Amino acid sequence: MALPALPLAVTMGDPAGVGPIISFKAYEAVKARNERAFYVIAPRTVMEAVGGRVALIRDPAEAGKAFGEALPVLNIPGGPVTPGKPDPSTAPAVIESIRLAVEHTRGGKAAAVVTNPIAKALLYRAGFRHPGHTEYLAELAATSGKAPRPVMMLVGGGLRVALVTIHRPLASVVKSLSTDLIAEIGGIVHNDLAQAFGMKRPRIGLCGVNPHAGEDGEIGREEIEIINPAAVKLRARGVDISDARPGDTIFHEARAGRFDVVIAMYHDQGLIPVKTLDMWGGVNVTLGLPFIRTSPDHGVAYDAAASGAAKADSLIAALELADQMAQARAAAQ
Repeated sequence: MALPALPLAVTMGDPAGVGPIISFKAYEAVKARNERAFYVIAPRTVMEAVGGRVALIRDPAEAGKAFGEALPVLNIPGGPVTPGKPDPSTAPAVIESIRLAVEHTRGGKAAAVVTNPIAKALLYRAGFRHPGHTEYLAELAATSGKAPRPVMMLVGGGLRVALVTIHRPLASVVKSLSTDLIAEIGGIVHNDLAQAFGMKRPRIGLCGVNPHAGEDGEIGREEIEIINPAAVKLRARGVDISDARPGDTIFHEARAGRFDVVIAMYHDQGLIPVKTLDMWGGVNVTLGLPFIRTSPDHGVAYDAAASGAAKADSLIAALELADQMAQARAAAQ
């Protein structure tokens, strides 16, 4: 397809991780397929240190023209780093890369934000006060002082799986569930699949939290008292959503075509099936934001960065999905 006018804004992630390396590998794949252009926001020294041709740009509008010759890089302050050796002094550049990507996308200069992996512990040591990428993005999206509720959805292996709770200890998951929370998450999933995935009436499968979805209350009443009432609320608003289904069968049902997306109650319940089916090509999508954000579904992988043998499959999939979502959102508007 012809290159669209707006490029994708890609953050560098942790410069000592695989982000810079897989950005070059993804560039070669995307260029060969003649797909949507992208540019990386990073210090030029970071990108040049891992090899590949760099085209320095000053504005996202230059990315499309530069893309045919080299990987467009919007230079920001920051020094070089050794791949595989994390350095807390790089934290300001990591954060600035994310901030600028959101600014460009919200300002109509980029079509979507695609984030490379970060190391949260490294950022914490530099004073970063957000639990992670997603929460920082939500703050950047805040209007009138109120941040939107971000919803994590994984795409891979023929599944779309959204999460009600994310990085929470398993012992606290059940206590954190409420009918209102599940209904809010379900509404966000429904709206974003309609707007950014082009589904007129997405079919949502709702996962129980207990084995066998509680077995009619015999091994837990959360499905009866918390989860199913949320489904009733959502159906009253026209959302196509099931009652709580057993976690050991619902993903098979989704793969067989019964559901377009599954809402899981906690992190591993949703991520295990996706990563089992597609360890390298999964994509992390943040729903509920006023802009599109996708990300590879893996970490910084310092060992792979040190060896240079990093796989770019997940970043390539994240770029492709961001492109598809941008096209669907534009058509919906």
